[in-house]
Amino acid sequence: MQADVLHLAGDLIERFPALVIAIVVVVVTRYVARAARRSATAIGGRTLRSTSLRVLAEKSATVFVWVCGVLVACLLLFPGLTLGDIVATLGLGSVAVGFAFQDIFKNFLAGVLLLLNEPFRIGDQIVVGSFEGTVEHIDIRFTSLRTYPGERLLLPNSLVFTSPVQVRTAYDSRRTDVQVGIVYGSDLAAARVAIERALHATEGVLSDPAPLVDLTKFDDSSIDVVARYWTSPQYANVLRTQTRAIVAIDAALREAGVEISFPTRTIVMKSQPER
Repeated sequence: MQADVLHLAGDLIERFPALVIAIVVVVVTRYVARAARRSATAIGGRTLRSTSLRVLAEKSATVFVWVCGVLVACLLLFPGLTLGDIVATLGLGSVAVGFAFQDIFKNFLAGVLLLLNEPFRIGDQIVVGSFEGTVEHIDIRFTSLRTYPGERLLLPNSLVFTSPVQVRTAYDSRRTDVQVGIVYGSDLAAARVAIERALHATEGVLSDPAPLVDLTKFDDSSIDVVARYWTSPQYANVLRTQTRAIVAIDAALREAGVEISFPTRTIVMKSQPER
């Protein structure tokens, strides 16, 4: 037992210089990775127009430097180690590592595919399931959204990659529908013209495509009218324009003498014959 301890201590002392050099290599790798990331950012900013591809270039440069640094440290610490031994070790440990880190690998690969395919870009407003917000960052594991109330939401990349994603800012314009009910007996043509004029005069409503006013159905106590108009796609602008449009429609209908309906119910009481 004592001989084994002495042998282990001697082996440790013998490898101590290599251990120190390996630690130095890892520390230097950290700074080289930072420099590589800054260089990738600078080069990507000049050559790549896509923000997502610039992010992917930064991450690839960082991962490449770290892999090289760790391999060099291993070779210094274990001089007899060859590339074949490393490959064999990775092969034996790949199953265990795969089970232990399957979520991390899955999210990492999903993040790379999101950056390459660009179904949405940083700055887009998206909906993933019940989550909605503005894309701030796509990291190794998470896609970061800023919700409209101002909270940060971190979604696993695998969830984003495999879920239906609604990109609200994919195009230059976005349609909003405002429904209003008018009472039976109203002048429908006058109501339609009044709403169209109100929409054309509303700040934020685009003239191309032009607003549309459709009569949709006969409801219980009203004839339903849907005003359809287009705005720029950002959520805040959609809300502001919708408020202006509702105020303008209400004022236009009042001016045209068209009454907005509200639910009514008529109850007829029949007298019972005397017995």
